[in-house]
Amino acid sequence: MPIEVGQDTARTRRSLTAGGQDYAYYSIAAATEAGLGDFDRLPIALKVVLENLLRFEDGNTVTGDDIKAFAQWAQDGGTSTREIAYRPARVLMQDFTGVPAVVDLAAMRDGIVALGGDAQKINPLNPVDLVIDHSVMIDEFGNPRAFQVNVDREYERNMERYVFLKWGQKAFNNFRVVPPGTGICHQVNLEYLARTVWSDTDQNGATVAYPDTLVGTDSHTTMVNGAAVLGWGVGGIEAEAAMLGQPISMLIPEVVGFKLTGAMPEGTTATDLVLKVVEMLRKHGVVGKFVEFYGDGLDNVPLADRATIGNMAPEYGATCGFFPIDAETIRYLRQTGRDEATLALVEAYAKTNGMWRDAGYEPVYTSTLELDMATVVPAISGPKRPQDHIPLVNAASDFVKYVEGIRSGKDASPRAEHRWEAEGGQPEPEEIPGDEGHHRRGFVPVPGGKPYQMHDGSIVIASITSCTNTSNPYVMIGAGLVARKARERGLDRKPWVKTSLAPGSQVVSAYLEAAGLQDDLDAIGFNLVGYGCTTCIGNSGPLEPEISKCIADNDLIAVSVLSGNRNFEGRISPDVRANYLASPPLVVAYALVGDMNVDITRDPLGQDRDGNDVYLKDLWPSQAEIAELVEATVTREAFQSKYADVFKGDEKWRAVETTDSQTYDWPSGSTYVQNPPYFQNMDKDPGTISDVKGARILALLGDMVTTDHISPAGSFKETTPAGKYLTERQVQPREFNSYGSRRGNHEVMMRGTFANIRIRNEMLDGVEGGYTKGPDGEQTSIYDAAMAWQDKGVPLVIVAGEQYGAGSSRDWAAKGTALLGVKAVIAESYERIHRSNLVGMGVIPFEFTGGDTRKTLELTGDETIDIAGLEGDMRPGALVPCTITYADGSTKEIELKSRIDTGIEIEYVENGGVLHYVLRNLAKAA
Repeated sequence: MPIEVGQDTARTRRSLTAGGQDYAYYSIAAATEAGLGDFDRLPIALKVVLENLLRFEDGNTVTGDDIKAFAQWAQDGGTSTREIAYRPARVLMQDFTGVPAVVDLAAMRDGIVALGGDAQKINPLNPVDLVIDHSVMIDEFGNPRAFQVNVDREYERNMERYVFLKWGQKAFNNFRVVPPGTGICHQVNLEYLARTVWSDTDQNGATVAYPDTLVGTDSHTTMVNGAAVLGWGVGGIEAEAAMLGQPISMLIPEVVGFKLTGAMPEGTTATDLVLKVVEMLRKHGVVGKFVEFYGDGLDNVPLADRATIGNMAPEYGATCGFFPIDAETIRYLRQTGRDEATLALVEAYAKTNGMWRDAGYEPVYTSTLELDMATVVPAISGPKRPQDHIPLVNAASDFVKYVEGIRSGKDASPRAEHRWEAEGGQPEPEEIPGDEGHHRRGFVPVPGGKPYQMHDGSIVIASITSCTNTSNPYVMIGAGLVARKARERGLDRKPWVKTSLAPGSQVVSAYLEAAGLQDDLDAIGFNLVGYGCTTCIGNSGPLEPEISKCIADNDLIAVSVLSGNRNFEGRISPDVRANYLASPPLVVAYALVGDMNVDITRDPLGQDRDGNDVYLKDLWPSQAEIAELVEATVTREAFQSKYADVFKGDEKWRAVETTDSQTYDWPSGSTYVQNPPYFQNMDKDPGTISDVKGARILALLGDMVTTDHISPAGSFKETTPAGKYLTERQVQPREFNSYGSRRGNHEVMMRGTFANIRIRNEMLDGVEGGYTKGPDGEQTSIYDAAMAWQDKGVPLVIVAGEQYGAGSSRDWAAKGTALLGVKAVIAESYERIHRSNLVGMGVIPFEFTGGDTRKTLELTGDETIDIAGLEGDMRPGALVPCTITYADGSTKEIELKSRIDTGIEIEYVENGGVLHYVLRNLAKAA
């Protein structure tokens, strides 16, 4: 389908030639010539957005005043209140978020037919790629058969979802599916799908060149910014609207410039750099802003390292972390197999349209900060937030303080005493180095041998996983070299450590095998377990039953170390309470020592075959060693070979059969895919926004409540509302899979909303998990309480602290909230994506004003909330009155700020959500 360009774009349309091919393009210099303003000193990230408006200028959704506002942005020091309509070139999805998106599209087809429209009106207008990467779970590990066993189990668990996705691939235009076992969506995007500069024919048949841009239904879509592709994560509902031609409404963003100077010192990795960047930007405050990296230090930052930094933009809170096009961009595109015509176009376009980073590039930024990379030190982050940066030399002592904090009275449960009984008795285990007096201990039996001791700090998961690091050959080769040196000295992982290697693409396996390093990784337990997100998304799989029992019986604080991007509470494993992010080489090192109490910068990791101590410095490779192997094994041919049949899949995928129909025949007995209620019995005309009257508080939450807390992705037990729902339908606990894989079934997902095992509702005293007070005042599950309030016709609100909705771009965090009957959320501040998702589901986000918080207002959760001023002529960002009625009958008047930020968002809420808005408009146009 040809791309649409605006009607008023001729004044900025120009031509260029690259690689012998002529292209039209929309010139920023021509916009200056046309009197629209001086755009010379705009950050390149913002020039990409400006080009988008030039291309779609039509005098209606995009006007000349919108374009002039970019020049004004530079004059005003990098700020603007101008609302613009932005249209990304394409959409990227993964299966956890993609399945519910396709479910919504299928439901919209039913909905438009019910409104008298044509089902074919519901079709993506822009290219959409869905990569199945979130489904593989680590059931088998540490042996050569792990990969095949995990793949087989993946198909057994997820066949209903795969049948549905194959139907979607047939039914919808512009929709492709990358099958399981290929890689992680962001790495596939970086290594194959992205082009940096795109070209296509317009409605007049001309070939047009323009920047490659996208939105994705995963917050780490930002990874591709490392290749100068402007992209960020949105909720599934916002992505669906973009697919259907709805522009993304946004304010011209502030852009923070992050200047890099110097070069990384010996012994450090890109992971160390990004963890420092995350810490600095979180302190600076970049929520809702673009970050652009600049400075001469970029000459020393390979694109793989840039992608690592771009990947973790959600962790530092930014919309994106952008790297402009330069010579390194071209080198990477060539290495990863892009054709020469694309390379010629990227370079010519960037230089012609002012998007090439030259020496001395220093545009206008809203604010700036600077890092001399020579000051970066080896580090990890944890135990429960990515921004909690810890220099490696302090890691052990920091963990001891963390345990002391928990054991000093916050956790008042009595110390559990557990002794394993065995025939003939078992000898006492030896003490493990680093075991301190405040630690709790437990013993794990070993049939026919000596039991081993576990305690607070035992590392039970060590996982090389996630697109963040496995996309980077420097850290992956580094991990392999640490494994090689450990193997040569006779070191092995500790028996209580569950080790795994889950690369983001098959290319990783190709170069590890070419370097002979996969054998070394296998030798210490880092066997290939699958190509997917695994531990980083919570698909770490169960621990050995004896280890899990020892942790539970002794209330141990067990530890995971992973090379991922997220370490929020309850995300990695229900058995693990402390989670640390680390580089792949450090993950290997921690698997060898098996104990977070050990200072691996000073203490030995173990002993060699002769009983000599082996230290981290003995195993750590030099930058020269790593670079030599990267140069020899990471080849253009490997990328071209592994991506040659990227959409074909293996025999299992090709054997998946599905129907050929415009609308989906929803299987009534499916526990994975169900027709959601959003569009059923929908009127042709929108409603109005109503005041919130007599609402009760469903949950009273603290700061930094993440989307993982709101809508967990991992496993769940049969005692939970979701588990009971499946058990009632004869699904055995072994087949529960995960919340993430069940996202196509709203019945499971609404039962899982606010059900994270670590969430703390302040309405209850010291209780963890998805609990609240029901209408009778008794403790019950949040789901059961919400249903009881709905039966009484009582609306609900959520009250929270700062940074509400941080983390993944998880649309179910908003969908589940809406389905529970929540009409409004009142928080101190929001993370960008979740605020947008709430609006997209018709839930109004409000912020406290005037220094009010849940604490200053002394809320207990027993109050009644009334919010007025919503009916009639409501404006974006309006201040509205709220009346709090306390349990004793007293009242307090406060003022709330509506976080419906734009005019179009008011229309979304009036319609009950963005998809309802789109559906009604499409039905009217039919």
